[in-house]
Parts: sequence; C-alpha cells; structure tokens
Amino acid sequence: MAKQDRAIRTRHTILVAAASVFEERGYQAATITDILTTAGVTKGALYFHFQSKEDLAYGVMAAQGRHMGTVPPRTCKTQEVVDTVLLQTYRLQKDPMVRAGVRLAMDQQATELDRGTSFQEWSHGMTTLLTQAKQQGELLPHINPTDTADLLVGAYAGIQAMSQAITNYTDLDHRTTTLLTHTLPNIIHPPILTTLNLTPQRGATTYHEIQNNLNENNNNNEGSAGEGSRGNGVGDGNVGVGQPQTAN
Repeated sequence: MAKQDRAIRTRHTILVAAASVFEERGYQAATITDILTTAGVTKGALYFHFQSKEDLAYGVMAAQGRHMGTVPPRTCKTQEVVDTVLLQTYRLQKDPMVRAGVRLAMDQQATELDRGTSFQEWSHGMTTLLTQAKQQGELLPHINPTDTADLLVGAYAGIQAMSQAITNYTDLDHRTTTLLTHTLPNIIHPPILTTLNLTPQRGATTYHEIQNNLNENNNNNEGSAGEGSRGNGVGDGNVGVGQPQTAN
C-alpha cells in the first residue's frame, strides 16, 4: 500500500510540474529536463510513469478533464449548459492543470498531438445537454443541438484565447457572460431565458457544489470501507483507474 500511495503521489507531482512547464512554454519549447527540474524527481521515476513528452502532454490533457469536474444534473438543461461553461471559466482562472490542458489543445505548433479530441469531447457533452433541452421544450424550434454545441464550443475557445492573451484570464468571466447573453436569446425560448442564472459568480458556486458532493461521497466511501474492514479483517485499497501498483 505504501508503494502504491508513493506511486500515485509521484505521478501527480510529475503531472503538476508538466502542466506548469507546458502552460508557461507551450508544447514545442517544453523539454523533459524542464519538467524533471520542476518536479524534482529522477529521470527513472518520470519514465516509469510516462514514456515521452507526448505521453506527458496527453496525461495533462486527461487530468485537465478530470479537474474540470461534472456539473450536477439540473432540471433545466440550458442552465446545465450555462453552468458547464461558467465552471470552465472559473477553473481556467484558478487551476493551472486546466490552463495547461487548454493551452495544449489550442497549440497549433503541437502537431504531434491529437488536439481535436478535447474539442470533440466537449462538443459531444454539450450536444447531449442541448438535445435534452430541446426534448424538454427549452430551445427554439429551428435549433440543431449538434451545430449549436459546435458553435458554443468554438466561440468559447476564441474568447478564452483572447482573454488569455490580453489579461491572462482576469476578464474571462465578463467575456463569458457577454458571449452567453448575446447567443442564448437566439437559442432558447424567452420564458426559459429569464430563469437562467448567468452571473459570473455562478462558476464558483458550481465548483464548490461539486467539491461538497465529492467530499460527501468520499466520507461515505470511507465509512463503508471501515465497516468492511471490521467485518472482514481486510481493508479495501482505492486504486485509481490506470494507476500503477508500484513506484520508483
């Protein structure tokens, strides 16, 4: 168990260091040496978890998706769309892992990477929510959920890139709210539109809601594991999917 915990911690340390280097320098300029120096680990430890710089980049992009969290289901699916966008805005302002993942996805010089997957996954998620919204009668009759999802994802990618270049994301909440207030009236029925919470603070509220839910789930799982340990004499170890069992 100690080796397993050390492996998880080492892998996390390397990913955090890689995120910092990728965010600052971009994919092409970043080097394994930079990441090793920032992480403070040996080359052997790094290559135990990641085989190449490309592998590290994919690790950061995958971790970025996990760090974003999942918005809890809303009765109003267009509010869930809004919350998803505002949560991403909040995470871009607060979380280096998310910023690094987005920079990698947007880096046109990173020709070795499959950068399209991040956009496709977000578009797919937004399409699902918009399809549900249309089924509930929230969208205007002419709206195509797939096309609308691609439009929102593409427009958001543009404003976040502009915000990063001009203010390092400090004005992204304002730009995001402006995007939503200009696009949603052409997508959503007016009675639904008037019920939506588009305030910049909504992203932080959603983030803390997710964290509280995660903490409650973890507490419940720990309680269940404790009961199982007392009953069987053996505790269950939580191993993340794809996490190694041993470490250097």
